[in-house]
Amino acid sequence: MDDAADLDAEAFAEAIENFNRFYIRLPTLETLSFTTLSVLDTLSTSPRPLRLTELTRTEQVTQPAITQLVTRLERDGLVERGPDPRDGRAVLVHITDAGRRIGRSRRTDRVRHLAPLLAELTPEQRRDLACALPALARLAELGRAAH
Repeated sequence: MDDAADLDAEAFAEAIENFNRFYIRLPTLETLSFTTLSVLDTLSTSPRPLRLTELTRTEQVTQPAITQLVTRLERDGLVERGPDPRDGRAVLVHITDAGRRIGRSRRTDRVRHLAPLLAELTPEQRRDLACALPALARLAELGRAAH
């Protein structure tokens, strides 16, 4: 493709979906469910504690399901919750240091699995991936801002 404006959104989506299927299934030492890990990741990357209703939206689960999950995570010491000072009826959830350690452990495991695969790519393919990283990061940022 000579012109970056010709990027085929459908082909891009398919490539991302194929990679995601592989990536989220990489073996890790942490044996928590995908939804649990997703909630911990969402909380660890959020600049502030989140309301249960925000987690319901970002994780695409029901209010009872997120409440039950947060209760388990709190019991396990991975999150803490407290009242929202702006609205006493709402609950804010934030990740604990133990929850952050799980996220770091998962990333370390994934890097351990990805490094030998990246080594099998040609130097040009590794360079292409490196060049794409800023655009992928910006795309993720735009996606988060839109939702």
